[in-house]
Amino acid sequence: MILPVFPDLAGASVFITGGGSGIGAALTEGFLRQGARVAFVQRSDATDFCDRMAEETGNRPLFLPCDITDIPALQGAIARAAEAHGPVTVLVNNAANDQRHSAAEVTEAFWERAMAINLKCYFFAAQAVAAGMKATGGGSIINFSSISYMMGNAGYPLYTTANSGINGMTRSLAREFGPDRIRVNALAPGWVLTQKQKDLWVTPEGLAAHLERQCLPDPLEPADIVGGCLFLASAAARAMTGQALVIDGGVVVTG
Repeated sequence: MILPVFPDLAGASVFITGGGSGIGAALTEGFLRQGARVAFVQRSDATDFCDRMAEETGNRPLFLPCDITDIPALQGAIARAAEAHGPVTVLVNNAANDQRHSAAEVTEAFWERAMAINLKCYFFAAQAVAAGMKATGGGSIINFSSISYMMGNAGYPLYTTANSGINGMTRSLAREFGPDRIRVNALAPGWVLTQKQKDLWVTPEGLAAHLERQCLPDPLEPADIVGGCLFLASAAARAMTGQALVIDGGVVVTG
């Protein structure tokens, strides 16, 4: 896929959660190819991915092992990224878990875990980068949501609850951080066929039914999400904040 070039992203200090697999890996690669200095966190080892990125892009990302539900560890990783690359000026809250479940299955412990992964860490990551962004004259926070809550999907009610919460949080932080020229937007992908989705959830029947809902006929791949994220991170979107950018092939319509 050919991506646009945003010159202001060259040298930018970018921090991505879940940046070594799925959509996150595509985002990391996309920012690296812009010449950005990218740090990312995830629990599983990403050394091989970093080696491959260094070879293919000539720009090695900084991998910081971290459980994002451990807020002090997440804050520490953001601080280490800032030490290595300068204050974070682009935060991409990407990591999430769309584990399937019914309402009847939800325990208090499951609720707490789901919100910790899908919502709580987004807020505390944004809080952790705000001071550095203010000191550098501004920045961009991109919170990944999903069209699942817009569709009223069943099968993962806590995930859709968190998605909706992300949009409310995005609007409030956009208002609070705006005077410091910190932009806060949400990005809502449709059904992106990551390897995890293919392994766990994709069936021929389910995919065919979803593609019938899209305006465009092609399944979404992780690379399809990268351009929109780069745009939101760049100065090209300097007047855009508090918004939700939907990239879903035309399943839902907002406005």
